[in-house]
Amino acid sequence: MNFWEGVTLALQQIWSQKLKSFFSVLGVILGVMFLIIVVTVIEGLDRYVREDFSSQLFGVNTVTLQRWREITINMSAEERRERDRRPYLRYADADAIRDRLTIPARVAVESTTGGSAVGDNGRAVNQVQIIGASPELFVIRDLEVAEGRAFTDQEAEAGAAVLVLGAETADVIFEDGVALGRMIRIRGFPYRVIGVLAERGTMFGQSLDNLAVAPARSPIQAVTAPRGYVDNVIVQAINPDQLRDIQLEIEGIMRSRRGLRPTEPADFALETADEAISFWDTISRILFTILPTFVSIALVVGGIVIMNIMLVSVMERTREIGVRKALGARRRDILTQVLIESATLSTVGAILGVATGIGIAQLIAAVSPMPAAVAPRWIALGVGLGLTVGIVAGVYPASQASKLDPVDALRYE
Repeated sequence: MNFWEGVTLALQQIWSQKLKSFFSVLGVILGVMFLIIVVTVIEGLDRYVREDFSSQLFGVNTVTLQRWREITINMSAEERRERDRRPYLRYADADAIRDRLTIPARVAVESTTGGSAVGDNGRAVNQVQIIGASPELFVIRDLEVAEGRAFTDQEAEAGAAVLVLGAETADVIFEDGVALGRMIRIRGFPYRVIGVLAERGTMFGQSLDNLAVAPARSPIQAVTAPRGYVDNVIVQAINPDQLRDIQLEIEGIMRSRRGLRPTEPADFALETADEAISFWDTISRILFTILPTFVSIALVVGGIVIMNIMLVSVMERTREIGVRKALGARRRDILTQVLIESATLSTVGAILGVATGIGIAQLIAAVSPMPAAVAPRWIALGVGLGLTVGIVAGVYPASQASKLDPVDALRYE
């Protein structure tokens, strides 16, 4: 039998018995659908975490000096007490790193808190991310100023009460669209708006445009951190290949400043974007390890159902098989026909599973902050798994059909 002729016959049979065929391949549809949904969401999250989340949170090619790591898992009580005893970071630490670092780099300080901002028109915005920083932060975090300007080194050094607003904050407070030169109060202290940032969108459903950035030494330090202290010192390598060397130099500078002996543990934390998202690597690795188990269960069940359906189909077509053998069909022809029908049935189920999985994944991405990325290799894998299940499930029914004796088959009622 010609291959495409067998596929055509199989598709005709599927179309003529739609409901029966649907339930036959339901297990394959569910298995492939689950595979596509999970890997699509995981890959979307992976791309988002590596490309957007890390650059927005840490900056590109940066080392962040902190009092402690932002993300800690399974911390003991003793480790928590040791962490709380650590000294705070100071402006002097950032100045020492800037002066003593031998590798070209940008150095910025940053302190962050949340609060409200009230315009000179009385309109207020809540849950504003309030940042006290040095001018280098605009370059390190790629904060593009759409209107006005960022504050200068002189304004930062003098602690001028100036402010750069996020696009959302400016739009909500100043409905007329004129923010430059206006006054905003944060915790009762007035600041002059000198710039508005370009829109950055959202991250996991949270707006990145509801923020206010002021010089770290301005009165904003009464809100963000105690006077003289900072939350983070961020160092960005000019040459990405020197990032590891910069990290080692910063560690040496800080250990020297704090008088730590070589055997003593560091009482500060240094973190790069790659190290910070290592927790996500662990989670995604666990998910990809568990995934084959659930998919294989569904596919095995689907394969068993297809095998039983094909056995029933062979029994219903016993006389037809007998006629074909009597007219000269070889055992190989019967075997090929049943295998093609089984593989076609399962592959159609896999294609339906892929389409349904992509649709559901896109729906999840549309109605939630979960991103989705459809990789062609997973679509190919889903269809390939369906084809494999169909071939494996069709071997036994095909073998039984090919072994039928033509005389007995023709006398079958």
